[in-house]
Amino acid sequence: MLITSRRNPKIKYARRLQSSKRFRYQESAFVAESTRWLMECIKTGAEMLLVLHTEDWAADLFHRQLLDQVDVETLAITENLMAEVSELESPEGILIVQSMLNLPVPHNPWLLLVVDGISDPGNLGALMRTAAGADVAGILLAPGCVDVYNPKVVRGAMGAHLHIPTTHATWSEISALTADRSNYIAQMDGDVTYDKVDWTSPSTLIAGSEASGASDQAKELYSNRVYIPMNPTVESLNVTVAAGIILFEAARQHAAAPSS
Repeated sequence: MLITSRRNPKIKYARRLQSSKRFRYQESAFVAESTRWLMECIKTGAEMLLVLHTEDWAADLFHRQLLDQVDVETLAITENLMAEVSELESPEGILIVQSMLNLPVPHNPWLLLVVDGISDPGNLGALMRTAAGADVAGILLAPGCVDVYNPKVVRGAMGAHLHIPTTHATWSEISALTADRSNYIAQMDGDVTYDKVDWTSPSTLIAGSEASGASDQAKELYSNRVYIPMNPTVESLNVTVAAGIILFEAARQHAAAPSS
């Protein structure tokens, strides 16, 4: 059956999840798009609740084979409805409604990332993707961060949600989770360059917004400051770029350490 009406309850449900943070948390569900995301859900066993697709998308043999592996309701909708529900200018034709993820942060992991006050969804999505690439064990989102299930964050993270534990946390919770670790704030006027830090012991990187840097709460908790030497004519780096440089140096050291 092809859904053609925007009044269909499933269409209204997906649209509301896209537009309302409160509704997402009320339902403990969010929306993701792309064939790659569907493939990762199947691979990881992430709980899907509903799959909406266009007829053109499902006309592809590989896509139909993916749908055969989905054990929840799959519904065909018109191109016009997909355009209404999708957050993309040019929708691919596939949309997944799924339960919010509850991946546990490992006990005393080798590397944590604390994201401090990043409100731009594009930056958070890219930062999550970068952290996943550097094999960070978990991400803690401090107060003031954009919703991790914001559609733009989900799109920018490109599947990182499915692989790296990420959770919103209070500063008290963050303090408890980072106790007895080597914790470093990334800061332009830091005390030590990022490549001189020993990242092989359990460590945490705190990355603040490009505009305002680390918050007062972070500065009260952590005294170590790490920086990236740069050409003095450059004022600052984007938070994702800066964090990526540091995280991949940490990953390099971790991979080279005898115990790893």
